[in-house]
Amino acid sequence: MNNQRLDSIIREHADTIHDGRPGYWQFDYYGHTLIVLTDENHNRMRIISPAFPVGEMNEELAMVCLSANFDRALDARYAISGDFVWSAFIHPLQQLDVSSFVDAMTQVATLAATFGTSFNSSGLSFGGGEDDAAEGDGDATETAG
Repeated sequence: MNNQRLDSIIREHADTIHDGRPGYWQFDYYGHTLIVLTDENHNRMRIISPAFPVGEMNEELAMVCLSANFDRALDARYAISGDFVWSAFIHPLQQLDVSSFVDAMTQVATLAATFGTSFNSSGLSFGGGEDDAAEGDGDATETAG
């Protein structure tokens, strides 16, 4: 994968593109703002979407985010930078394929959208958190919701 191919994929799937240039794209995807950042020289790519203002976070929400990162966020993750909790997917750029990139966009948008409710990036859950981890349950299972 490279910037030229990413540009083509983003233009094919985005609802509206607000900014699109090599290394930086900001666009709407299923009603959510996504930002894609790349560094071809260092083989890095990230997709991010604002999920929640940090100033409104409390300890309980922070713990739920960390727990979700373990079992419900799958390939996307919650992260804090600046004034926001972000939904983020980070991956080596060159090794990324088209279907993985499109799936990652969907996971990032879904994880941002489900902040405050189910905190998940898809209909799957990897185990059930600490209780399952202690029991050694590592199977991916479908969850309701």
